[in-house]
Amino acid sequence: MADWENLRHFLAVARSGTLSGAARALKVDHATVSRRLAALEAELDVALIDRLPRSCRLTAIGSQVFDQALAMESSADGVARIARAAHTPLIGKVTLSAPPVLAAHLLAPHLAHFRSRYPDIRLSLAAQAQQVSLSRREADVALRLVRPEETGSFARKLGVMPFGLYARRDYAHRDVPDRWQFIAYDESFADMPQQKWLLGIAGARPVACELNDISGHHIAARAGAGVAGLPNFLGDADPDLVRIGEDIPSFSRDIWLLVHRDLRKTPSVRAVMDFVVALITEYGGFSV
Repeated sequence: MADWENLRHFLAVARSGTLSGAARALKVDHATVSRRLAALEAELDVALIDRLPRSCRLTAIGSQVFDQALAMESSADGVARIARAAHTPLIGKVTLSAPPVLAAHLLAPHLAHFRSRYPDIRLSLAAQAQQVSLSRREADVALRLVRPEETGSFARKLGVMPFGLYARRDYAHRDVPDRWQFIAYDESFADMPQQKWLLGIAGARPVACELNDISGHHIAARAGAGVAGLPNFLGDADPDLVRIGEDIPSFSRDIWLLVHRDLRKTPSVRAVMDFVVALITEYGGFSV
């Protein structure tokens, strides 16, 4: 088995083309490079370098060894990065982008617990319906309701968020489906999957009001304004609401976690990811 230090000196010679150049790159003397190179050739019992008057040239077998040594160097660098990351303190700011319904009703209520566990991490929670770019550092971690396609990032499906129809417990037409009136989004959200689902159920029945965020739908349903399509985790947790419409078509949104590959192993980012994963996988109302 070749000594890694000998291989490292061989790589320096191959890159610089001279023993003196390798010595300068490694900050050692000329004799050390020559000794390490000779030791490697003795270990492998092959000639790796042709020593010319003013330069060094790889032999045919030397070129093959060079390619393998490059791969070894890359792996060694990866080990070093992992080790450095393990010793990076859990401090700094981490920006987490999430759909408004998850930001307000799932993540925000648990921020105090996160803070008590990681007092030196400042978690910046951005409630955003639009998709942000991780490559442009608009966020460090993101939750999305559609499968991410951003290159250079790591994506993981965490679970499924089912929806249902909800109305106030004393909603006047609760037991008369033909007289239900619905709480929907406006026309600018016509392509949103839950809007299509809700309007498909409503059919010819009237829309009572339009609000452009899910929290508004929730509040309007609690006020008795009509029937809203809400995530089960939100509607089921509200004692003022009751789920209705047992025979309606089922509907759900996938929940995806996205992080840039370069940040995936950073301890502070990892802590935020673990926090999000625990909430999604352990919180009632979600399925994997």
